[in-house]
Amino acid sequence: MRRSSSPRRTPYTPRRTATVALAGVAALLAAAVQSGAASAAPAKPRPGKVNPAHAAVRLTPSQRVELIRHADAGTAATARSLGLGAKEKLVVKDVVKDGDGTLHTRYERTYAGLPVLGGDLVVDTDTSGKTMDVIKATRATLKVAGLTPAVSKATAEKQAVQRAKALGGSKQSADSVRKVIWAGSGKPVLAYETVVGGFQDDGTPNRLHVITDAATGKKLFEYQGIETGVGNTQYSGQVTLTTTQSGSTYTLTDGARGGHKTYNLNHGSSGTGTLFSQNNDTWGNGTTSNAATAGADAHYGAQETWDFYKNTFGRSGIRNDGVGAYSRVHYGNSYVNAFWDDSCFCMTYGDGSNNADPLTALDVAGHEMSHGVTANTAGLDYSDESGGLNEATSDIMGTGVEFYANNSSDKGDYLIGEKININGDGTPLRYMDKPSKDGGSADSWYSGVGNLDVHYSSGVANHFFYLLSEGSGAKVINGVSYDSPTADGLPVTGIGRDKALQIWYRALTTKFTSTTDYAAARTGTLAAAGELYGTSSTEYKAVQDAWAGVAVGSRSGGGGGGGGGGTTYESNTAVAIPDNGPAVTSPITVSGRSGNAPSNLQVSVDITHTWRGDLVIDLVGPSGTAYRLKNFSSSDSADNVKQTYTVNASAEPANGTWKLRVQDQATYDTGTINGWKLTFP
Repeated sequence: MRRSSSPRRTPYTPRRTATVALAGVAALLAAAVQSGAASAAPAKPRPGKVNPAHAAVRLTPSQRVELIRHADAGTAATARSLGLGAKEKLVVKDVVKDGDGTLHTRYERTYAGLPVLGGDLVVDTDTSGKTMDVIKATRATLKVAGLTPAVSKATAEKQAVQRAKALGGSKQSADSVRKVIWAGSGKPVLAYETVVGGFQDDGTPNRLHVITDAATGKKLFEYQGIETGVGNTQYSGQVTLTTTQSGSTYTLTDGARGGHKTYNLNHGSSGTGTLFSQNNDTWGNGTTSNAATAGADAHYGAQETWDFYKNTFGRSGIRNDGVGAYSRVHYGNSYVNAFWDDSCFCMTYGDGSNNADPLTALDVAGHEMSHGVTANTAGLDYSDESGGLNEATSDIMGTGVEFYANNSSDKGDYLIGEKININGDGTPLRYMDKPSKDGGSADSWYSGVGNLDVHYSSGVANHFFYLLSEGSGAKVINGVSYDSPTADGLPVTGIGRDKALQIWYRALTTKFTSTTDYAAARTGTLAAAGELYGTSSTEYKAVQDAWAGVAVGSRSGGGGGGGGGGTTYESNTAVAIPDNGPAVTSPITVSGRSGNAPSNLQVSVDITHTWRGDLVIDLVGPSGTAYRLKNFSSSDSADNVKQTYTVNASAEPANGTWKLRVQDQATYDTGTINGWKLTFP
């Protein structure tokens, strides 16, 4: 009689190796134009303790399925209650339930049957079903002129393929082209989403998504569906692995963690390869001479990541459905990268330069698999500031996994890639306490930070997380020396990593959307801190101060800041910009404030234009005084102006009508003011 499969744990001694570096909004309350840091006031939690009423309860997979089924049954009524149009429908993506019965239901949207990219939203309801809050990725009214494209599908495909080739791809055709509604920025329009596969120039699989306006053929947005990161393979000492035995055969199948499997690609680049299988339960020999060594490292990393999410947040697997992902090792030939691919729901590791240093490390697993968690919660777009938040989330959670594993040979730290000596001088690849020490990452927010590669714009959130966890200044943690500065020169007192992780995870799962930027991340984490610890708590004030420490918003005492925290007034009325014509304006009326405007007034501009150098942009204050934001430039041929400017408007009264004035001063190109915001820190 055949023996039934059963999970087993076996010791494994991995080897020490080195790795290389991997490649690599909407305000909270949708009903109000004026918005600030919103949070539900909890029922007086004990100081420093999570309020169980506002903490997510641990759901079994079957309980989660039932909540989603119930939400699915009520999508039509929910859409009506939110005032959505007759052509709009909601699709349930996830449900989080709090201890007091509050439900946070995350939806995607369709319009006339077409997917709406950037149309996601979160609806918070109490036990009676009453809507308490709505968090939208876009506030724009979802309505398009027609559903018949003026541009052919073939034209959109050609443009996307050309773009993929410019990035190192080699495919001659797209994997898919579909009609969608693009609502990720500006006024929603009918568009095509084209996905180009193949490989990037370093051998990484390609999943380039290109969004093309179906009326004009203009590229609206692009992002890479393959999310890469940073990791280091190191000596981890003797560890235990959960495997499965069937008869006399053992496999790297973790029956205790959703059936996670680890495969050997044997230098292939597609499919799953071969499941690691052998007639004994000791895997690898600590060196690359045995293919199972890398498999054991990857299996261990997935195991620790699963346990971290389960025991820290009550999350059952990446999708919170109890189903395990899978890992693939020995990808390609001398491939010096590792990546998460949501389309296969899998983690893949290369073997490094000369196939000598597999990138199968604990923090790689934590980082990359956290991309999967982000994809199945907030879905942060992998571009602009939201892309930096996506990447930072993986760094933050990967660091959490490293501390959680509590491996005496690899103590937790706030350094990324500290064992790989990628710079040749023993320095780490990334520093969370002062990101700029890597030579490319941003310590603090500034207008245009979203134009950086997402692995560098992530520095703002990484620094915030370090400050929130450990505070500013010099200190030694687990034998590593840190010295974290702040943007305003004022100190920040940390609340501990455990609380910081809880705040970030709650914001990720119940406050963030696909388009969340740093200003909205501040709002979301403050809401999370308020719900968990109270709005008058030390933790809530520490979130304010940590964001101010990276130039996002004001301090808990009201001083300092930038980056769009505080109170925001905005206009989403589209205004056409005529080609080489007269200036046009878009007004915002501010009321209910006292005194003059601040010296660090934030002006966030969202303009689409096919040659932005043609544009001259001014902020016009209530007194009629103009403040130049952008000058004309005949050499700036890039598209669009999506930027936040800081203006010293202290001579202006705060109340009154403010105007964004835009003039196109050259021929051949047109554009639109999609919207703009004024933020008083």
